[in-house]
Amino acid sequence: QIQLVESGGGLVQAGGSLRLSCAASGRTFNNDAMAWFRQAPGKEREFVAALSRSEYYADSVKGRFTISRDNAKNTVYLQMNSLKPEDTAVYYCAAQTGLVLLPRSPSSYGYWGQGTQVTVSS
Repeated sequence: QIQLVESGGGLVQAGGSLRLSCAASGRTFNNDAMAWFRQAPGKEREFVAALSRSEYYADSVKGRFTISRDNAKNTVYLQMNSLKPEDTAVYYCAAQTGLVLLPRSPSSYGYWGQGTQVTVSS
């Protein structure tokens, strides 16, 4: 059974940093597409960052967030710096076997984690 488990969320002041982790089990995703999405209350789930053929970022996080992976640990990370209150959301890890044509689309991913809450106070 394939599982994605996120961790690292929490409460941080504006300007601070957090690193989210997403540990995969059940199969390795070393060369597959992996991504982070987020969903704030009352809003639709939105793309944050992805690793597929390249790295992809939403404009709102470019230059502040970095996605990376550790193949030995079968884990993908999201380093979030210079956090803003508008970054407050539940952050979800997503994965798909192989590479995806539309890395920014939630429908490209078949595997999802349960989410981890990130709250940025002003």
